[in-house]
Amino acid sequence: MQKGSAPVVKDLVLVGGGHSHVAVLRRFGMKPLPGLRLTLVTRDIHTPYSGMLPGYIAGHYDFDECHIDLGPLARFAGARLYHGEVERLDLENRRVHIAGRPPVAFDLLSINTGSRPGTLQIPGAAEHTLPVKPIDAFLDGWERLMQRIRQHPGRFRIAVVGGGAGGVELALATQYHLRTLLSEHGDDPERVDYRLLTQGPEILPTHNAGVRARFQRVMDERGVRILTEHRVTEVREGVVRAEGQPEVAADAILWVTSASAPDWPRASGLAVDDAGFIRVDEHLQSVSHPGIFAAGDVAALPDTRPKSGVFAVRQGPVLAENLRRAATQRTLKRYRPQKNFLGLISTGDRYAVASRGTFSWEGAWLWRLKDWIDRRFMERYNTLPAMPEEAGPELAAGMADQDAIRELSTLAMRCGGCGAKVGSTVLTRVMQRLPVSHRDDVVLGIDAPDDATVLSVPQGLLLVQSVDYFRAFIDDTYTFGKIAANHALGDLFAMGAEPQSALAIATVPYGRERVVEEALYELLAGALAMLEPAGAVLAGGHSSEGAELAFGLTVNGLVDPDAIWRKGGLQPGDALVLTKPLGTGTLFAADMRGKARGRWIDDAITSMCLSNMDGGHCLRSHSATACTDVTGFGLLGHLLEMTRASEVDVRLDVNAIPLLEGAADTVAAGILSSLQPQNLRLRRGIADLERAARHPHFPLLFDPQTAGGLLAGVPGDQASACIEALRHAGYPHAAIIGRVEPRGENLEPVTLAL
Repeated sequence: MQKGSAPVVKDLVLVGGGHSHVAVLRRFGMKPLPGLRLTLVTRDIHTPYSGMLPGYIAGHYDFDECHIDLGPLARFAGARLYHGEVERLDLENRRVHIAGRPPVAFDLLSINTGSRPGTLQIPGAAEHTLPVKPIDAFLDGWERLMQRIRQHPGRFRIAVVGGGAGGVELALATQYHLRTLLSEHGDDPERVDYRLLTQGPEILPTHNAGVRARFQRVMDERGVRILTEHRVTEVREGVVRAEGQPEVAADAILWVTSASAPDWPRASGLAVDDAGFIRVDEHLQSVSHPGIFAAGDVAALPDTRPKSGVFAVRQGPVLAENLRRAATQRTLKRYRPQKNFLGLISTGDRYAVASRGTFSWEGAWLWRLKDWIDRRFMERYNTLPAMPEEAGPELAAGMADQDAIRELSTLAMRCGGCGAKVGSTVLTRVMQRLPVSHRDDVVLGIDAPDDATVLSVPQGLLLVQSVDYFRAFIDDTYTFGKIAANHALGDLFAMGAEPQSALAIATVPYGRERVVEEALYELLAGALAMLEPAGAVLAGGHSSEGAELAFGLTVNGLVDPDAIWRKGGLQPGDALVLTKPLGTGTLFAADMRGKARGRWIDDAITSMCLSNMDGGHCLRSHSATACTDVTGFGLLGHLLEMTRASEVDVRLDVNAIPLLEGAADTVAAGILSSLQPQNLRLRRGIADLERAARHPHFPLLFDPQTAGGLLAGVPGDQASACIEALRHAGYPHAAIIGRVEPRGENLEPVTLAL
C-alpha cells in the first residue's frame, strides 16, 4: 500500500521494470517525496539482471538469485504495481494505455522497458527462432528446448544468430548447460553441434582485438564453429539462409541480433531516432515532450553508447534525481556516460574474459570477481533496508500549479456525514465514462435520476441477496474492484443463483479532484469487469471520501426455489470438492511485511480474479448436493458450517488441499493473517487435534480467503468427472479434498487424514 497519508499531488508513472527503474524505486523508497504517487507498470513481475543471465542459463544460479523481485521493491518504494503491458501513450491527455485495464494518468512519465532483438522482420525469423528477448519468453522456450534435446536421439544442431557479446555468451552458456545435463543423464554431451552466425567479418565487433582473439580460441576449444559474413535473409523450419552463403541446417535457432525498439513510442508521437528509440537529452528527458523521461536500451542519448545493462545501471541514480527535481520544478541534473567501462564476459563455465578499452584479460578469478560484483548488486534490491519515516510536504511546497495548491489547502478540513460524499461533478463524470448495462427486471437503475433502485423478481423465482465490504489490500484500484466484486458474487454462485444486479459502496482517499475521479472510476470499472460477464448490472450505489480505500457491493441474484444450494445438503458418500487453492490470507500478510515474492502475489491475484460462475455450473451439472464459498472463516470454518447443518462428519485429506505457490513458505515462516487467531478457535471441531496440529499445512485450514473457491459435496460416483470438467473450465487446482461420512458419536465432526 502507498506510504504515508499525504494527499496525492502528482502522479509519476514508471513504465517497465528495467535496471534504471529498480534504482529509481529503491531511491524513492529510501527517501520518499510526499505527495508524489508512484505507479510501476510492468510486463514482468521479476526483472532479470542481465549480468547474471548467462550464469543462470549455464546453471550456475537459480531463478531468484538473478531476478529482482519487483513486488517487495515496489512496496518498499510505496509504488502501485500494475502488472500489464503498455499498448500506447495518449500524450495530449497524459495517459498510459495498458492492455486489459483502464488507462493510467500521469504528470511525469519515465520509460525503461528495454529492447528486443532486431531483424525479427526477416522472413521466417519470428516463426522459427527462439529470440533472447523478452527474457521470460526465452527462458520458457529454453526449458522446452532442453527437454526436446533430451528426447531427440542422435545429433542435434543449434544455430546462434548474432556475433556480439550477447550471442557469444548465449552460445557458450547454453552449450555448457546442455553438455552438463546430457552427461548427468548418461548421454553423449558431444552430440549437440553449435554454429554461431555473424553478419560481419568477426565476432565481438565492439570489443578490442585481444578480446576477439581470446573468444576465437575458446570457441575453437569448445567446438563452436563461427560462420562470418552470414547476413541472414530468411529462416525456414530447420534452415537458415544467408546472403551469398550455403544454407545452414539447424534443429533449433537462437536469435541474438542487435537491439530494436518497441513500436508504441513512435506511434504515440514521441520523438524517436531512425531505429525507433526514444530521443532524450543530456538529462534523460524526451526532446519532444518535457516531463517524459527514458533510460536504458529504449533511450537514444545524444552521446551514443552501446545497448548495455552497464549504462542502464549508471543512469538509474541520475534518472531518480531528475524525476524528483522535475516533480518539484527544479533544475535537472546532467547524465555523463562513462567513456570506458570494464566488461566481464563469461565463457559458459566459471571463467570470464575482461574487456576495457584496448586491454583484455581472462581467468577463473575474473569470473569470481564478476560473481562477487553481481551478487553485491542483487543484494541491494532483494534485501531492502527498513523504511524511513515520512518527510514533510516537500512536493506541495515545490509545486508551480497554484490551483492545485489551493485545492490541497482544503483537504485538511474534510466534512463528515453527507458532506463526505464524492462531489456530484466527479460522480457524473465517472458515470459518463462507464458503460451502462440493462436488464428487464431492473426497473430503475443507475441511469435513472431517482432515490433508489427498483428491482422486479420474476414469478416463481426467489431473490438472493448478499453484501461484502472491505478495505483495500492492494494498490491497484482497478484490480481491487475486480476482486471485491468477485468476492461478493461468490455468495450468489454458492447458493446456485443467477446474478441480477449490484449496488456499490466506495470509500476513496482524500485527494485532488482528478485523483478522486480516477480512483472511483477504476474501482467501478473493475467491478463491472466481473459483473457484466456474470450477467449482473450495476444498479446504483454510494460513494464517499475517507482515510483509506475501501469498496464493497450488495449483490442480488435470482434462483428457482427447487434449485437452491444450502450448506445443509451434504450426504454420506459425497466427495468434498474444492475449486480454487488456499493461501491468500498468509500471502498478503507476508506482502504487507515485504516478505512475499512478487510472483506469489501475482498468482494469488489471478486466483482471486477467477470467477466462480463456471465452477458453479460444473458443480450443478455433476449433481452437487451442497455448496459454500471459502472466504473469511477459512476452509475449516466454512466446512464446519456445512457439517453441522448437514449433520454429517467428514474426513479431510490435508495433503490433497491445493495451495497457492508460496503459502506453505509464508506459513512456515510464521506469517499469518490478523484474522487467523479468531479462526483458530474453531480447531475444537477437529478430532485428534494434537496429532493434526503437527501437520505443516495445519494453519492453512484457518487461513481467511478473499474471493476463494467453491467447496461442494458431489456424489462419489461423479466426483472424478467433476474434477476433470472443472479443470477443463479453467480451474487447474480443483481437487477432491475429502469424503463425507455419517454422523458418529464423537463431538468433533472433522477428522484429518494426514
